[in-house]
Amino acid sequence: MKVGYACQNRLLSANTNNTFRLTSYSESKVKSTIEKNFKELFEILEYNIQNKILFFRIGSSFIPFASHPICKFDWKKHFADDFAKAGKIIKKNKIRVSMHPGQFVVLNSKRKEVIDSSIRELEYHAKLLDLMNLDDSAKIQIHVGFPQGDKEKAKTDFLKNFEKLSDSVKKRLVIENDEHYFGIDDCLDISKKLKIPIVFDTFHYSILNNGKSLADIFDSISKTWRQKDGLPMLDYSSQDPQGRLGKHCPEIDVNDFLDTISNLSGKEFDLMLEIKNKEKSAIKVLELI
Repeated sequence: MKVGYACQNRLLSANTNNTFRLTSYSESKVKSTIEKNFKELFEILEYNIQNKILFFRIGSSFIPFASHPICKFDWKKHFADDFAKAGKIIKKNKIRVSMHPGQFVVLNSKRKEVIDSSIRELEYHAKLLDLMNLDDSAKIQIHVGFPQGDKEKAKTDFLKNFEKLSDSVKKRLVIENDEHYFGIDDCLDISKKLKIPIVFDTFHYSILNNGKSLADIFDSISKTWRQKDGLPMLDYSSQDPQGRLGKHCPEIDVNDFLDTISNLSGKEFDLMLEIKNKEKSAIKVLELI
């Protein structure tokens, strides 16, 4: 099992999500921000390797406004050597990488402009991973979207718009159960039709579920992952005791974590921690397991 965290390392004050406001856009600002993201990515990778943290989620803003029509800068060519360097480090050290576009990526939107922008954003994510020459286990995870009054139609619209994606995106795309609208059963319906894997979010499942045990659900989820996809990806967090329902905890809840993991004894997966203190919780989890 590889354990990881998302986007930034708080100890190093390093972030792969550095960006700026659209109103401040300029080619020089894009270039300097990407340089900063690469510099801090390399720092994070070095730290993670030293601490045996072998799963990392790269920030979606790594290339600011890459999918926006305003961006004419050829970042792919300009930073080709940096992408190749990052890919070599990741592959040499057998690090697993993923990305998670924001909530504005909605493939089942009723608005054409949202669908178009979502497709552009997914294509950018796939291109970034392709430039690092990473295999199909480097995934792009998204939520199904919003039901908008008709969940079955929303699922059908997702299927329809999935077909508009390039093969590069299709081979990397995975869907995640959410805590509001599309639970495990909905994701399984979509996965069966599209043959794409499902990321199992245990925290979301604790809020929206069908009453089945974690072990039974994981068995269903794991069958959606083929050998080329790598091990199933599992997202873990727990409820912030001081926050609204669904708010992620600021640090690892050891008792909740051990209870969750004990229900998955003997299962194989890679674990992404969606916990606010990032690398600190990752190190704690590695100690616990």
